[in-house]
Amino acid sequence: MSSNSYAQLTDTSKTNQTATDSVLTIKKIEKKHSPKKAALFSTALPGLGQVYNKKYWKIPIIYAGFAGLGYAFSINQTKFVNYRNAYKYRIDGDITTTDDYVGVYSDDNLNTLQKYYHRFRDLSVIGVAVLYVLNIVDASVDAHLFKFDVSDDLSMHIQPTLINTSYTNNYTTGIGLKINF
Repeated sequence: MSSNSYAQLTDTSKTNQTATDSVLTIKKIEKKHSPKKAALFSTALPGLGQVYNKKYWKIPIIYAGFAGLGYAFSINQTKFVNYRNAYKYRIDGDITTTDDYVGVYSDDNLNTLQKYYHRFRDLSVIGVAVLYVLNIVDASVDAHLFKFDVSDDLSMHIQPTLINTSYTNNYTTGIGLKINF
């Protein structure tokens, strides 16, 4: 069986319109969401990258973390200085200088307390640095996933199933996991 096909020919001299005029192309200009820009914003001011990514709910969490770690630093620094000065007064050899902890703590206890609060003060500073870096990483990752399309049909089904074991050619029971996305 054979068939002939014919195309329609248009005489452009008889019409006022050309073929390219009849087609209107609309290009949607898609704004690029830059992970580098989000990371730079969060580097300049913590939380600014989250604003760029439109994840406003994360900003109070970031600043609450900084406030908590700043408070921990302040408390640990104050106690460290108090115990350090008391220890210095004890070991200076001058009987006219006394500390507030006479009869409460021994020399070894003051030294131990001073080291304890010094350690936790330093850990607070490390915590601030880690939170700062996590803020930048979070902004960058969120920017990478900004255009990620999540379908409405996300489901997971767990059901019993039969599994064919190839080496014995028998079936065994098992659990099957089916993920739709």
